[in-house]
This record gives sequence, C-alpha cells and structure tokens, in this order.
Amino acid sequence: MRPDTAPEASAGAEAGTPDGAWLRVHPASPFVRGWVALAAIVFFFFRDTFERMLQGGPLVDEQLAGRAPWLLLGGGVLLLLTVLGYVLSWYFTRYQVAQGYVRINTGFLFKQQRQARLDRVQAIDIVQPLLARLFGLAELKFEVADAGESAVRLAYLRMDEARQLRATILARAAGVVPDPAQPGAVAAEAPEHAVLTVPPGRLIGSLLLSEQSVVVVVGGLVSVALSAVTENRSFYLFLIPAVLGMVAAYWNAINRGYNFTAAISPDGIRLRYGLLDTQAQTLPPGRIQALRVSQPPLWRLLGWYRIQVNVAGYGAAGSNGEASSRTTLLPVGTFPDVLTMLSLVLPDPGTPDPVRIFTAGVNGMAPAVSVEGPAGPAGVPVEAAGSGMDDGGFVTTPRRGRLLAPLGWRRNGFTATATALLIRSGRWWRHLVVVPHQRTQSLALEQGPLARRFRVADLVLHTTAGPVSPRLIQAGLDEGRALLDAQAARARAARKRQTSEHWLDQVRPLVAGASHIEEPNSQEDRQHG
Repeated sequence: MRPDTAPEASAGAEAGTPDGAWLRVHPASPFVRGWVALAAIVFFFFRDTFERMLQGGPLVDEQLAGRAPWLLLGGGVLLLLTVLGYVLSWYFTRYQVAQGYVRINTGFLFKQQRQARLDRVQAIDIVQPLLARLFGLAELKFEVADAGESAVRLAYLRMDEARQLRATILARAAGVVPDPAQPGAVAAEAPEHAVLTVPPGRLIGSLLLSEQSVVVVVGGLVSVALSAVTENRSFYLFLIPAVLGMVAAYWNAINRGYNFTAAISPDGIRLRYGLLDTQAQTLPPGRIQALRVSQPPLWRLLGWYRIQVNVAGYGAAGSNGEASSRTTLLPVGTFPDVLTMLSLVLPDPGTPDPVRIFTAGVNGMAPAVSVEGPAGPAGVPVEAAGSGMDDGGFVTTPRRGRLLAPLGWRRNGFTATATALLIRSGRWWRHLVVVPHQRTQSLALEQGPLARRFRVADLVLHTTAGPVSPRLIQAGLDEGRALLDAQAARARAARKRQTSEHWLDQVRPLVAGASHIEEPNSQEDRQHG
C-alpha cells in the first residue's frame, strides 16, 4: 500500500485510528533535527550586526549600507528555502504498523521506504535529546537482527505517542493479535517493576577509579618528577590534552549513565538513563546474545562490577559513546546487582545452585594444585569432577600451561549449565562471559605453535557483533575438543526447543515472580542503611 493512496492521519491520531493507517511525525520534527542549519544561516548573515550591537556602534556599516537590502534578500530566500525543505521533509515522512511490519517512507525527490519485521525486533529505544525534551518530543529507534545500525529511526513524536507506539509494536512482536471487533483499540503499555538504580555517587566513583584516571595520575606524577629533575616546566604541557580528554570522557559517561534505572515488564528489560539527553531502552527477553561481567582492579576495593551485552542490530560498541551506553546493561553495581541482572537475562539458569556457579565465575579461582584427567561427556575431567576441588564446576587451564599465563591460568576456565556456557578469565581484570546455548552460532578451536607445545587451545564462540567476544583461553586440548562437540550439541538442542520468536509466554513466570528480584537490593540496603 503506497502512502499516497493509504488512509492518512496526523501524528496526533487518537485511539480508533485503523490498523495500517499511514501517520505523520510531529510538525516540529525537521526543525528539531535541523536547528543547527537555521542557526548557521542567521549567524552568517547577521554576524557583523551582532558584533556592532555588542560594541555599541552603528548597526549597519556605511560601506555595506548599499548592499544591505541584497544581503537581506539573499538571506531571506535561503532561509525560506531551508524552511520549505523542512516542511516538505515533514510532509513526505510517514509511518505505518501493519501486517507484521513497521514501515517508514521518506523523501520528496528521492523516495525511500524502510521496514522491519516485528517478530525480528531486537530492541526499541525512546531517545530524547535536550532540544526534543523542551518540545516534549521523542525519537523511536527499532533494532532488528543483522541490521548493523538502527534499521528504523522515527523522529519525532510526542512523548505519549512514542510510548504508545512502542507498546503497540512490542505487543505485535510478542504475538498479541488485535481484536478484530475493535480494530482501532490501542495496546496498553505494559506495567513494569523496578529492580535497581545506580546512585550518582557510585557512577562518579567508578569513573575516578577507572583506568584512564590512573593513567592521568601516573602521567602527572611523571611530569612533576621530570620537571623537578630537569627544571623544565614544559612537561606540564603534555598533561593538558590528557586532562581535557579525561574531562570530556567523564562528562560523556555521566551524561549517558546518570540516573540509570533497570526494570522488568512483560515487554522485557527496561533501562532508563541520561542527564541532558535521556534514553529509555526495551530489551525483549531472549534477544541478548552474550553477556560479560567485568571488574577492573581498582573496583575490587569496593566490590563493583560492570555488565555489557551483545544485542543483534546494535553492532560493535567501539568508541562511539552512544553505542557503548546502549550495550551496557549495568554501568556499575554491586554483586547483588549483578545477580539481579543475570536473573533477568537468564531467568532459567539451568542449575539448582546459580549463586554458587556465578560467584565462582565472577570471583572464583582454582586451587593451586589442579587435577587433570580424561574429559567426560560434558567436557569436565572425570577426576576433577569428583575430587572436591572443582572450583564451582569450572574447568581451568591445566598446570602444564601455567607458563603461558602465569597469573591467569587458575582463573581461565569454563563450565556449562543446562541453559548457558560460562567462560571466565583474567586475574587482575576479571571477566565472566555468559552465552545462552541457543545463541551460539558457530565454534572454532584455535591453537598456535606455543599452545601446541603445551597441548592447550583456545575455543572461540561466534555470536553477533558487540563488545563481548566469547573466548575460552588456553583450555586443555582434550577438554577443548570435548567442549567443542558438547557445546555444538547443546546449541542444536536449544535451538530446536525455541520454536517461536514470540517472547510473551517466556516472561510471564518471570514477571509473576518479580517480587523476589528485589531481595538482593533490599539486603544491600539493609547492610548500608
């Protein structure tokens, strides 16, 4: 159905709009997006006038008095053309939710239609830049599998309309069929249950204890020492770009992580954060491909952790601040917070004692004397499994490989539950990677010449692009081969059990039991209260 023949409605359409109607975004949308161009035009033509006004001189220079009408005419024409382009951009931008798709048509001369299948929606974000917040507007971002970037960006809608459209799309994606007797009925926004918040003080403290702070402090001490020894004060100049970069990085992290809140609802995990530019993410259950719990060395003093995730469509975080914040499930939190978020991502941990397994994965370490033996069917050495020295079930690098990782060989290891594979690594920078079995796309066993000499190998799991790169480091060769076969079988079996892309039935038990999710936080509050 083409937009010029489909039924139309404004962005302010009320409940009762027929399903499949083409709607327009808010009329102020192009001006909110392109205010910089308008400001640049005004500044270019009236810069001299503004400067003379500030200096108290005549508003018009005598040399330009004869050309002033032509300059005003040219500026007016350019401004009019810009505004006309904005109006046309708004008029030819329409969106539709129908037949299992969300579609957006744009363009006046060069038309474009973008669409996303609702059952392939990986996440939906509501974004409010500062100027949009002043107008009460918001942007919707739809992420779909294998998009690499935002497949659909709908900007801008009134905030209540954006929330309503998000609820409608999530309801359709979850498999809720609209009532044929009430085609214009709107989907109610799903209720939510808050599970944790990150205090601003903790966020600031995590930045002060970050690696970049240590680098700047060490650089400052070195500069002071060199200046004292050589009596040359120019060494301080090298600190200026480092300090400016650190301040910019701190501000970006605070602006994007301020007032971080996590909640659970039938739609999925809801994350809200932001100081000037606010963002509300919705991650449907089961859409997270891999998860990593990290702990830098200085954070161990206060027991803080960070959680990052891979979500299909988000792509690699890289150095982009926005992408990095969108792949952060918990910017900084305590261990009870980590357990809370893990319970949301993996409601069925596949083990009767998940706290023991996750504690060993995040903070555990194998005993100094390891036990080696032939690998069993699950990839666990038989002797180690019954020795009482299994370190929570984790199989670590054999003792013969300690020369390749003298500090980390007792940490590097893996274990598998009925629903996920857990990989831990790092002695000082601790990491725990969790990959649900059905999200394992492929596996590879890698072995270099030194690893071949010590009979160890790395096992690489391939998932979607993102900040998490699942890799088991320096496993025993026999254990690695057994895990390769066992994990491939587990992945096939898990994908067979996943018969639908709809997630509504998966989260009903989780939401019904959401009251127990607050228990770790409540306990933490009692300890710090």
